[in-house]
Amino acid sequence: MHLPDGFLDGTTALATAGGSATVLTYAVHRTNRELGDRLVPLLGVTAGFVFAAQMVNFPVAGGTSGHLLGALLAAVLMGPWAAVVVMTAVLGLQAIAMADGGITAFGANVLNMGVVGGVVAYAVFAGTRRLLPDSRGGFLSAVALAAWLSVVLSAGAAALELAWSGTVPLGVGLRAMTSVHMIIGIGEAMITTTVVGAVLATRPDLIATLPAGLAAALEPGALEGDPEGLRAGGRGRARLGGFVAAALAVSLAVAVLLAPLASQEPDGLERVAEDEGFASAEKESVLNFTPFSDYEFPGIEGDLGVILVGVAGTLAVFAGALGLGRLLSRGHGQTATDEGATPGGGAEPGAGRGAGPAVGRVPGHGPGHGVLGHRHSGHEHASTQRDAG
Repeated sequence: MHLPDGFLDGTTALATAGGSATVLTYAVHRTNRELGDRLVPLLGVTAGFVFAAQMVNFPVAGGTSGHLLGALLAAVLMGPWAAVVVMTAVLGLQAIAMADGGITAFGANVLNMGVVGGVVAYAVFAGTRRLLPDSRGGFLSAVALAAWLSVVLSAGAAALELAWSGTVPLGVGLRAMTSVHMIIGIGEAMITTTVVGAVLATRPDLIATLPAGLAAALEPGALEGDPEGLRAGGRGRARLGGFVAAALAVSLAVAVLLAPLASQEPDGLERVAEDEGFASAEKESVLNFTPFSDYEFPGIEGDLGVILVGVAGTLAVFAGALGLGRLLSRGHGQTATDEGATPGGGAEPGAGRGAGPAVGRVPGHGPGHGVLGHRHSGHEHASTQRDAG
């Protein structure tokens, strides 16, 4: 649901840019306090995966496609504020290098997909999690619900902005946007729950929001100081490095193997724009030097071009987020994982509902400080949109 240039008026674009800038400033501040050197690679690999996964549009009903949003996924893995940083990095690369999302609408896209899709949906996840048992099933159920809702809420926010801009009446836009994205959100929930479940099975200590009770159940003895030494010293670093390498390999595999198979049907926003008659409001990107417009590699057509763009974009956003993470983590190199703390970050005070002290906190930072898009190349439908998604 990347809004292109032309869908929003100047006032709405400026207002959303100001709101996003304010939240991003606070998100950077919080991430700076919470991020440790050893966990910086997670910021990069999460951004890389979200970028690659957003290239893979899956078909939904009525000749429409959808793709992973990824904000709630990032929030569950690293906390909501780090998720805002991740989504800003991904959306920034897409807007500048691929003309995917307008430059003038960049603030709105960050607000919709990063803030609403990450922070607001994360609040739903946190509240739901407290109502469910401290079990794997309870945790993943909360993830699924919040992931689905992240897409619906983001679509609703976009509909409000379109209405404020006079692009489409609120009643029409809100109904159309939320209805189609309710279906797309099912795919979001399935993908997000699968990824979180895989991390939960392999490296639960890297999930910042894991409740203390579930953390102890998944890794018995962790509360007694990590007797196996899996999170301390060289062995812990080696395990983290192996996980990051594997996750980056998966992201690249998605870009190489799945991106060329992406559905060519219009995405949710494009479909609504066509059906409601405001697709023609889209304007050409204000950037004339966009190198990979429509996710096409200059001079190379077909699947090979898509693959090259996917690989280059995944590596670029990984490197960019990694570099930003290293800047943010300066002076905060020691994390709770270096001290043999329990898995997870306990994103809120009292996580785990009395199962023990909040876990994974960075010393000196108080409670809650834990250890922490999409492709439409080749669209041939009638709309003049290039990639509003």
